[in-house]
Amino acid sequence: MEKINMEPMELRLMERLAELYPTIAKASTEIINLQAILNLPKGTEHFLTDIHGEYEAFSHVLKNGSGSVKKKIEEIFGHTLSTKDKKALATLIYYPKEKMKLVSKTEPHMDEWYRITLYRLIEVCKRVASKYTRSKVSKALPADFAYVIDELITEKPEILDKEAYYEQIIDTIIEVRRAEEFIIALSELIQRLVVDHLHILGDIYDRGPGPHLIMDKLMEYHSVDIQWGNHDILWMGAAAGQKTCIANVVRICARYSNLDILEDGYGINLLPLATFALSTYGDDPCTCFKIKGSGDLNAMEAELSRMMHKAISIIAYKLEGELVERHPEFHMDNRRVLEAIDYENGTVEIEGKTYQMLDTNFPTIDPNDPYRLSAEEEEVIERLVNAFNGCEKLQRHMHFLLKKGSLYKVYNGNLLYHGCVPLEEDGSFSKVEVYGKQYQGRELYDTLEKYVRKAFFAVDEEERQKGRDILWYIWSGSSSPLYGKHKMATFERCFLAEDEPKVEYKNAYYKFLENEEVLDRILDEFQVKGNDRHIINGHVPVHHMSGESPAKCNGKLLIIDGGFSKAYQKETGIAGYTLINNSWGLVLAAHEPFTSTEDAITQERDILSNSMVVTRVKNRQSVGDTDAGEQMRERIAELQELLKAYRSGLLVEKL
Repeated sequence: MEKINMEPMELRLMERLAELYPTIAKASTEIINLQAILNLPKGTEHFLTDIHGEYEAFSHVLKNGSGSVKKKIEEIFGHTLSTKDKKALATLIYYPKEKMKLVSKTEPHMDEWYRITLYRLIEVCKRVASKYTRSKVSKALPADFAYVIDELITEKPEILDKEAYYEQIIDTIIEVRRAEEFIIALSELIQRLVVDHLHILGDIYDRGPGPHLIMDKLMEYHSVDIQWGNHDILWMGAAAGQKTCIANVVRICARYSNLDILEDGYGINLLPLATFALSTYGDDPCTCFKIKGSGDLNAMEAELSRMMHKAISIIAYKLEGELVERHPEFHMDNRRVLEAIDYENGTVEIEGKTYQMLDTNFPTIDPNDPYRLSAEEEEVIERLVNAFNGCEKLQRHMHFLLKKGSLYKVYNGNLLYHGCVPLEEDGSFSKVEVYGKQYQGRELYDTLEKYVRKAFFAVDEEERQKGRDILWYIWSGSSSPLYGKHKMATFERCFLAEDEPKVEYKNAYYKFLENEEVLDRILDEFQVKGNDRHIINGHVPVHHMSGESPAKCNGKLLIIDGGFSKAYQKETGIAGYTLINNSWGLVLAAHEPFTSTEDAITQERDILSNSMVVTRVKNRQSVGDTDAGEQMRERIAELQELLKAYRSGLLVEKL
């Protein structure tokens, strides 16, 4: 018998492990199971970014796995089904309930259609389930049909007449009138299994009309992580009660004609703002505050929206100026714009130059104290603070972002983040001041994330307030890793005709996207291991129409924001890039604009995608090649030590 010695700490760990595996048999079985899993194909990862409230397009890409479902159908039925039948099957998998309703209106032999469809779906299920353990598949099965689906997709070598066996099961499903529910269950299972893990690289919020719906869907998703974008951080700041963040959230919703998100999506009462805007700017055409995407508004609604946009914008400029004054360490004096206005001559000085303003009606601004809120403005913002703090649904969504989110993530040899790592002109890491101390590289991210969490959880009120205020800085600060421009020119875009003062200069990071030495330095800084490592980056739209590629530096860096937001699509020419990382390598998909869910169902219009292989491995990657595989090997080593402890008599089995 092997004699082993253990330190007290090691022994305590073994005792804890023995509670989970109380016998040699159980520990041995777990080692066998883990070793088997290590040799299974790596699960498929799906990367999405900059969704910007476009729920329908997001939902569709989630359903089709950026083409993964269609690829499986092609692999199985490539030469046995027509293109039309393959499209119909894909649409059914994406929208089973809606598609069956349409089919039933024109199909005279529904029982036969059910039978054919069930056989096809079972074949797809078998293919997508093949890379997982039976245990993992079982956990994904819908409760009502778990046993039957398991029977249909699991090979039964003991059954001689398999065809008759499966046929009997399917006939019974149809006879008891459960075919439609069963088709829905199979379709949802395929969607569930085709993607093992989802990465969201930020900017769920703003511009589009459905961020709250996206959040609801993400909260139901089986496996997801989120790297916060600056727009998400802004909403987190609003939920934490930070006034400047609240004003900017409302301002952006007003600008993009999305006040319904606040009123209907989150139940936030905007009547105090509307009443104040009407009484203050009722005689003001507010032409500088035009609403984007206001096609559904009638003339009166559009007029009121412009007034509300102006009212909350002025409040935001005041709050920003006051916040910058309180925090000189933010180095954002260029956002103290109200003191730069010559109210008599209607001009403003921006970066050393004087410009004529397009709008000079400022009834609530005292030129001698421009950042002081009027009594009415103070009441508006206080009521908004109470509404945001008290919105249970918003708080639930933001706490999900805190639970699943971070400023960056290292996952399977990839470094994921939304914006940029702040760099100097020579490619070195910028030193950024955060509350009196300077940080750079990974330490900057870790420090900022610590303050984000303090905004919600710090017991000390001073530290909690620092956390709230840093959220606004992360949203728009020139050295913020989530923003990465020298200023956010919202004031200039509203009030000036000239283009020059509206330019937002990017951080030096964007000059080094093709510089392998700098990118390797970033990967080293974040301790990304492996020979085939990548940076996966969101935030900046890729100009597809001008020939720009999302793959930089021979694929070492991938920018996958191509423009989910409709506001970007005229500029980019496409509707977004997504990324698939499967057991064979990395594949980028460039998507054409999504028309509507209705078109996807009735016309069977999938999002047209052009795929580009970034990397392809010679030997198919297994679970053993992933971070999860490394953790499994560590657990196997621990279990082997447990076996030694049992066999040496150091620990006694609990039989």
